[in-house]
Amino acid sequence: MSTGEPLPPVEDVLAALATGLWRWDNRAGLVTFDAEAARLIGVPSPDGKPVTLTEAGARACFHPVDWNEIDGVVRLAVAEGTLAEARLRIMDEHGHVIRTVRSRSRPVVHGDDSGSYELIGTLQEVSDQSPGAASRTPVTGDWRRSREAFLLDAGRALAEAGSTAEVLRVAAGLSMPGFSPSGLAVFGVAGERLTVIGHHGQQAGDEGPFTDMDLATDYPAAEVVRSGRAVYLSSPEEYRDRYPAAWPLAAPFQRQSWAFLPLVVAGRTIGAWMAGFAYPVSFTPDERSVLTTVARMLAQALSRAGVAESERELTDGLQKSMLPTLGPEIPGMSITARYVPTGGGLQVGGDWYDMIPLPGDRIALVIGDVQGHDVRAAGLMGQLRVALRAYAAEGHHADAVLSRASRFLSGVGDAARSANEDPRFATCLYIEADPATGVLEIARAGHPEPAVRTADGTVLIRPTAGGLPLGIDPDADYPTSRLVLEPGETLLICTDGLIETGGHDLDTGWSRVREALESGPAEHLEELADTLVQAVLGPASHYTTGPLADRREDDIALLLLRRTAAVTLPVPVRRTAMTIAQAEPERISAARQQLRELLHDWADEDQVDSAVLMVSEMVTNVLVHTDGDALLVAAVSGGTAGGPRRLRVEVADSSDDLPHKRRPGELASSGRGLVLMELLASRWGVDPRGEGKCIWFELYEPDPTAP
Repeated sequence: MSTGEPLPPVEDVLAALATGLWRWDNRAGLVTFDAEAARLIGVPSPDGKPVTLTEAGARACFHPVDWNEIDGVVRLAVAEGTLAEARLRIMDEHGHVIRTVRSRSRPVVHGDDSGSYELIGTLQEVSDQSPGAASRTPVTGDWRRSREAFLLDAGRALAEAGSTAEVLRVAAGLSMPGFSPSGLAVFGVAGERLTVIGHHGQQAGDEGPFTDMDLATDYPAAEVVRSGRAVYLSSPEEYRDRYPAAWPLAAPFQRQSWAFLPLVVAGRTIGAWMAGFAYPVSFTPDERSVLTTVARMLAQALSRAGVAESERELTDGLQKSMLPTLGPEIPGMSITARYVPTGGGLQVGGDWYDMIPLPGDRIALVIGDVQGHDVRAAGLMGQLRVALRAYAAEGHHADAVLSRASRFLSGVGDAARSANEDPRFATCLYIEADPATGVLEIARAGHPEPAVRTADGTVLIRPTAGGLPLGIDPDADYPTSRLVLEPGETLLICTDGLIETGGHDLDTGWSRVREALESGPAEHLEELADTLVQAVLGPASHYTTGPLADRREDDIALLLLRRTAAVTLPVPVRRTAMTIAQAEPERISAARQQLRELLHDWADEDQVDSAVLMVSEMVTNVLVHTDGDALLVAAVSGGTAGGPRRLRVEVADSSDDLPHKRRPGELASSGRGLVLMELLASRWGVDPRGEGKCIWFELYEPDPTAP
């Protein structure tokens, strides 16, 4: 052939090489073969023209296992932008293998839909056509069966991993068929930075240079995150040529091949997975298919673990914010509580307990249960708990606190109806306790009754008057019952989860609780609380983790109060009270004089002057900033037997407006009252009352004999 003559047609060249062309348009569902390709698949063209078959017709020419393999190979090539390569066995009409061909093709994606593509490539006969040889090809032989078994095991293990740490442990233990990496790393994305979530096969600290890397860095994992496409590096030379800046970081690990694959969830790249090999790997289509499948499963597992950890974090946050810490210490009493959420959902529901300090060294104990076991129930529980605290702080008695709470929850129910939601109700038990006398004032709204364990171990259910659950009737009344907790006795209040869990009704459930309460250690409330929970749910390991944790039927909340001894609070040895009317501001001077007379033998004259100054400020503020009178009460308590003496001064008025601390300037004539109290008083505070408020302070007399 002389120079300049045209080349022979491409079809003639390919035919001479026993190579045919084919085109598969998956949108139209048609596969077209040129004459040589048609001959290779056993459908010769009588006139030498291309042959067009439907997908079903083309499928009939290939071994069914091999045809199914094509789909995965093509999808991998589409995802990576590479060639799709596969070996395919050609079958005759009797189901016998007549030849093996190798296909090389490049998918062309139509638009943005990666599932719509056109496959254009070649078919070439493989010289070794024996059935035994064909069965040992990477696509069709034992390797495929090992791969499928591996992927099933890997998928099962990753699906069962419940945390990020467990996912990483599973990934580190994967042994891929025929090629296993010597090192793994999982990268995450935080803003515009690449971070290391976990790694395996490296020494501790080796991840240092990779832990905080800009996504614009010329590093394979960063490129994978940016592009969403895998990067395969078959040799150190290829790594060095493609990523010269990053090569010094990878060289010390002395690996021979690397695969960097995107971790994609719902179309979003959340990170990258690196698999490094101590020996050369060519990354055939089958090997890339395995790596890609593992990367997809790993991404899903990490996403699920992240969601689960976020839910656990949310649960912990809800519990910490909605369930109080018990305190402060109560003279002559000890108290403890437990809350065990149901196993479903976010593991938070409508049960709660609370302890509220009240004026006069009293406390309020609250336990309740909002209908439902979902986030809405938890939200309503938080609202109701705040409302109860507010009503208690205003100085209302137990019956009035529950009446107002019922009206509040009924209003929330009206709003729910307007939003086409079902209103919720709540049961509640509210107790005002006086540590000095052991007297308990109890109001009950549809809640289980309290139980008392006496000093000799007998457990009695204490019948108490009650009303409807909160939120059902805004005008419901809640009568109160009074009982006295004697020294050595323990009070139990709980939600119905402690009683009815396990298919029990109220009678059988109380019998079980009574038995545990009678047999538990009375002297140690913490152990007694654990005994009660374990009597219902079994050992702690059974109900905190494992399958039993997911089968808990209801939230459990319980609160134990034990009176350890009779308490004698300091009795005032002297006391004075007087009213300063709006029309009699001159009585402020008399109030100062009365206080000095009350403290005539106080050891510290400076404290006396401070007390007089604070009283003057407190009374003056009432007359200036309110329309009502001021009630002054001052008492000195304690003494030689009762320890250092204490002065407590209270100034009450009928205004609900609470004072605010200000920062007055040098020339200001007002605004220093609370600042003075903060500087001069041992303790001070503001207590809302049913009508109005009370501002108070305390001073403690120093011991004159102290050095």
